[in-house]
Amino acid sequence: MKNVGIVAEFNPFHQGHNRLISLTRKRFGESCAVICCMSGHFVQRGEPAFLDKWKRAALSLAGGADLILELPTPCAAASAQRFARGAVGLLSATGLVDVLAFGSESGDLAALQALEQSLESEPYQAALRTALDRGAPFAVARAEALFACAGDAARCLDGPNDTLGVEYLSALRYWGSSMEVMAVQRTMGRHDAPVGNGVVSASAIRTLLRAGETEAAFALMPEGCRPLMEDAVLSDWGLCERAVLARLRGMAEEDFLTLPDCGEGLHRRLMAAAEQAATLPELLELAKTKRYTAARIRRAVLWAFLGLRQKDIPEKPPYIRVLGFNQRGRAVLRQMQETATPPVLTRASQVRELGGTAEALMRMESRCTDLYALTLPQPFPCGREWREGPVVIDK
Repeated sequence: MKNVGIVAEFNPFHQGHNRLISLTRKRFGESCAVICCMSGHFVQRGEPAFLDKWKRAALSLAGGADLILELPTPCAAASAQRFARGAVGLLSATGLVDVLAFGSESGDLAALQALEQSLESEPYQAALRTALDRGAPFAVARAEALFACAGDAARCLDGPNDTLGVEYLSALRYWGSSMEVMAVQRTMGRHDAPVGNGVVSASAIRTLLRAGETEAAFALMPEGCRPLMEDAVLSDWGLCERAVLARLRGMAEEDFLTLPDCGEGLHRRLMAAAEQAATLPELLELAKTKRYTAARIRRAVLWAFLGLRQKDIPEKPPYIRVLGFNQRGRAVLRQMQETATPPVLTRASQVRELGGTAEALMRMESRCTDLYALTLPQPFPCGREWREGPVVIDK
């Protein structure tokens, strides 16, 4: 039996995720276990997750996943490279994952592999340095360098999932992993438009739900997810706007320098923007340039709000946190207790026996969860991270 790993935010779980899992089982057999590495309460866009991580774990289990593991916040709310390395490193650390499956706009694994190999070449590094020295944003500089080295294969970088796919392949090399790779071509457009089978992106579903169009949103999610969405509480980053601005205005220059990806003068732009902006959208407009993308700025702002620093990024997983499982996932979990390199935790309180880096990371996650609560219409009290156990679906 194959164990297949999938990296996702499930923000929220939708038909595209369900299709990826279904095609994975079609290829490797219905008995294969699907192990998902999922972002926690904050996502790569530099924003709170739409739903809390336990609700999203439940939705993914209802949609066909077997075991949900948490990607730590310093990796989840990070650049594509750090996101991919953190997720692939965690899946590798289980000692069980045979295949890494991911969605891809092109579905062209050979082209993605060619791009990844170009990343390791000296001509690519030289072209990248030239573009960066010219003042190009990193994403633009990287695309130019890859086009110079890999030709038409670099067109894959037009798709965000293909871009992540290249980073997954690079992360597999980084960790020395022998996982097989499966790239599944996506059947949805990039601009949230439904296609023939009714599949849309997560952002389109979020837009419908925020607009109160619940029936339309539920129709675009797997049938098993609907009952779980009836009592769903949606986060609202706007509820924390003044708190975020207050945090930024209270930071000194040295505080900004501790944030990840804040070099190249970005920390000064953020400081200046924080002194003038009255809203978060205004802050982003003031700080954004061709060199500093909105996503990069949003992540820096989020890290500042959460009190995270560059040094909080773990070099390797100090533990594996379980957020949910079904019957098949329970069997995989028992096996993982024997094969995993770091300790496997089903409850946050277990980390107290580990101490050191592991306990520090969990306490940081607890702080992030307490701050996530402030994005909800009725915030829950502090300490939920220590009280909540995994979601269990007995099927």
